[in-house]
Amino acid sequence: MNKQILLSNVDKLHTTKMGIDRIKKNLKLDTNDVVKYCKDKVLDENCNIYKKGKNYYCEIDNMTITINSYSYTIITAHMVNKY
Repeated sequence: MNKQILLSNVDKLHTTKMGIDRIKKNLKLDTNDVVKYCKDKVLDENCNIYKKGKNYYCEIDNMTITINSYSYTIITAHMVNKY
């Protein structure tokens, strides 16, 4: 159910200037449209989406994207080290 709520509001996803810089650095992205990048990842059928507390966590391609569940702000994204 939480996944469907996020997916039905995916057009509301946004981030801050600091968020853009943080996500680009953490994921080593060479794009200025990090919102589109994250949105595409969230919409991928292989994305594991769950809600914990006030945030959604979207796990795909060894990365986790954290999204505030009230404002739909992409807070951060980072690579996950799997050993």
